[in-house]
Amino acid sequence: MEREDAIAPDAHHATSHEAHRDRDGNRDGNRDRIVAAAARLLSDGGPDAVSTRAVSSAAGVQPPTIYRLFGDKQGLLDAVVAYGFTQYLSSKTAQEPTDDPVEDLRAGWDLHIGLGLANPALYSLMYGGHRPGVSSPAAVAAFGMLARLIRRIAEAGRLALPEERAAALVHAAGCGTTFTLIATPEDRRDPELSRTAREAAIAAITTDPPPAAEPGPVAAAVTLRAALPRTDALTEPERGLLREWLDRIADPAHTVTGRTRTP
Repeated sequence: MEREDAIAPDAHHATSHEAHRDRDGNRDGNRDRIVAAAARLLSDGGPDAVSTRAVSSAAGVQPPTIYRLFGDKQGLLDAVVAYGFTQYLSSKTAQEPTDDPVEDLRAGWDLHIGLGLANPALYSLMYGGHRPGVSSPAAVAAFGMLARLIRRIAEAGRLALPEERAAALVHAAGCGTTFTLIATPEDRRDPELSRTAREAAIAAITTDPPPAAEPGPVAAAVTLRAALPRTDALTEPERGLLREWLDRIADPAHTVTGRTRTP
């Protein structure tokens, strides 16, 4: 899609009637048509197919309308990715949480891999189409879903790592596996790769077997750390101090040896 940060003056005249219709309630309709058209073009031809001319023609609008609604190309692509991600999730049967949060994480992993293989261009934009250090809104939402799954494992006393590290590890493993499968010709894909990577990631972050009565200090600290926001028995300074202690127990590599601390 060509970058058009500035729209030519005569283009505004060509779309004056369209702007009036937007004020009468067609703005959302235009937006929905543009996003749906761009999503089809993305699916059929990849990011290069999402040009101003192609999108405006497919959606039946003037090119300046795209920039008025989305600001620039990245704004449109973010909307397309969010649309595709939502459509994919809605096409799946709603998955109610089970009594086993680790099993729910397995289901979440499989859903993630399925998204990438069913929509490779969309997935590539979602996870690889942004500047370093910047994530697409849909990727941020997906990571939030992962973080909630990890939190449930922690609350069940089965998380062996700090939550942030566990979520980052599963995210990295899932994205790497998905991109590897996307890059591999379909007839050469290893059908066991995803399952093997999934189980390796789960083994790295969870207690195995499920915790006995004495899960050990690290797992106990991670579990209490996850439940800490729900307690009102402590003042905020006390919660902060306990949070620091629990983080140090849960992450021994960051513990300062030989240091004593007076509460």
